[in-house]
Parts: sequence; structure tokens; C-alpha cells
Amino acid sequence: MSIRAQAWQRRRTFHHDEFAAERLAVERDGSVSVCLPARDEERTIGPILQELEPLRESGLIDQVVVVDDSDDRTAEIAREYGVEVHSAAALMPSFGPVLGKGDAIWRALGVLRGDYVCFLDADSQCFGGHFVSGLLGPLLSRREVAFVKGFYRRPFRVGELTLPDEGGRVTELMARPLLQTFYPDLAAIDQPLAGEVAARRELLEQLPFVTGYGVDIALLLDAYHAVGLDALAQVDLDVRQNAHQPLRELGAMASEVLAAVTSRLGREGRLRGPAPDVTERPPRLSARAAA
Repeated sequence: MSIRAQAWQRRRTFHHDEFAAERLAVERDGSVSVCLPARDEERTIGPILQELEPLRESGLIDQVVVVDDSDDRTAEIAREYGVEVHSAAALMPSFGPVLGKGDAIWRALGVLRGDYVCFLDADSQCFGGHFVSGLLGPLLSRREVAFVKGFYRRPFRVGELTLPDEGGRVTELMARPLLQTFYPDLAAIDQPLAGEVAARRELLEQLPFVTGYGVDIALLLDAYHAVGLDALAQVDLDVRQNAHQPLRELGAMASEVLAAVTSRLGREGRLRGPAPDVTERPPRLSARAAA
């Protein structure tokens, strides 16, 4: 790891317990929206929203939105918790069919009202309110921070057997080696594919969104180019458990991550040959201007 990356790691790595939700609710200087893109998450969406209720009651978050692309009861359950539910397909319909997670959260920006936006994955099985307070903490307490990534330990569960720290296979075999090779300043980012992200709205509206699984690493790279390394931070959220896919099904995910990174390398003039096939949505600022 480079000296620059090590220095960033010391300055900009935090633990969630540094940021008490009650204190943040009093000290915050803007409104907060939380967004959960969801596809067939009826088993986990309820427990997650239940954990968010105290944060709404304490005044830390103003808006919770579920952007739904499901065939199960995800939307019905979410409505029972009194949060906003939007069909992903009904948002920005002029852009055609929804093309994945990145497309869904890009469309969601149109209904998210907060000055600060926190994205959360809807399939977490070890979720707590500290995910939100931890991600918001650096943004609300340090004006120079504009983009925050979560990181955590990821147990790998196979039947009754749980292996500690063996999850995140695409992260370890694809995402982190790519950053270490081509973006050494970002080598200290522990979970570049984490879907737990918080950012200033003004930054998010300047960034394009890769439509699929590559959105998380693409947003990281684009934020780095837009605001610089010192405006990025990461927060230890302890543990996140989710269902794991069979190894053979991870190839498509790894390919999307590779395409997202190489598309950025191509724009920077560091990649020869044909441009990778990556579908993106334009920055919201330019999309709104065109409309």
C-alpha cells in the first residue's frame, strides 16, 4: 500500500461507535434521506425498516424510501412500516426498462429530498441502526468529507456452517486487486463494492451511474475524481450477513465490476482497444437540464 493510501487510512477510517445517533440528530446541518433498492427482499426488508424507526423518531433521518423491483411482498411489507415505496419502473420512465441496481438508485434521486443521501442494501441479515449513524457521521461532522463507504466482516454461511471473514469473494478476487493496480490511492478502501454508502446530494447529482452491479465501484472512482481522496471516508460497521451465491454465478458480477473499472480507465486514456460495453445513466444535473 502506498504512503498516500496509508495516510488516508489513518485520517479517514472511523468506527460507527464514534457517531452517536442522538448527537448527530442535534448537530446535523441538513436533511437526510435513506434509500433501499430492493428486489424480492421480503425476508429482510421488515427487520431493516424496524431498525430505522428509532432513527426517524429521534430526528436523525427525515425520509426513508424503498425503491422496489420485486415480484414478492417486499413493497407491501415496506408500506406497513409507513415508509415511501416507489416502483423503480415508475421513476424516470422515459429512460425505458430498469437495468439493475445502479439504474434504480439513479432514478431514486428524483424522489429523495435530503441534502445527505444514504444508500443501504436491502438484503442485510445483521442490520442495525448504527449502519446509518456510522455512514452519516463523517459527513455531518466534517465539512471536507463528501462520500462515505461502509465496511465490515462478512461471514460465509453454508448450511449450518459459518466461516468468519470468508464472504466478499468478488471483492477480494476482483475489486481490490483492480484498485491496488490502477488506483493505488484507493488501495486502503476495505469494501469497494459495499452498497452501504452516504454522500452529499450535490456530489451524487454530478456523477453518472453505471446501471448494474458495477455501480458501487464506479461511484467510488467517480467521486474520487470529482472531489479528491481526502473527501472520501470509510466506516467500520462491524458485521454484515447476507445470502451468498454459488461460485459459478459470481462470474457475471465480476465481469460487471471489471467493465465498470475499465470504462473509467478508457476515459482516462489508460486503456487501449475497444471501450467496454457499460450502460450508464447521465449525471442527474445534466438529465434535469436536458428535460
